[in-house]
Amino acid sequence: MDILSRLVELQKQRGWSDYKIAKEAGLSPNTVSNIYRRNNVPNLVTLEAICKAFGITLSQFFAEENLVELTLEQRQLFEKWTTLTPDQKAAIWQILKTYE
Repeated sequence: MDILSRLVELQKQRGWSDYKIAKEAGLSPNTVSNIYRRNNVPNLVTLEAICKAFGITLSQFFAEENLVELTLEQRQLFEKWTTLTPDQKAAIWQILKTYE
């Protein structure tokens, strides 16, 4: 996979500028700009920050199939889910089943 092409694709899909990516990813604008100007492949930490800004995981970034993006609300739900105990998860699962 061509990482730089994938970054350009995601950027165009969102209509984001280099500055917007830098701001959302918590990176310096020069870092993002240098990726494109010098055709530098970002290191893993930088790529992960950019992916997080785009609302995707690294595995989604490298996925060959259609990208499924999570909304902010969905990401927040998954983040909360990971902090629950097994009993709490079971209780919520039972509640969700009542809506089928």
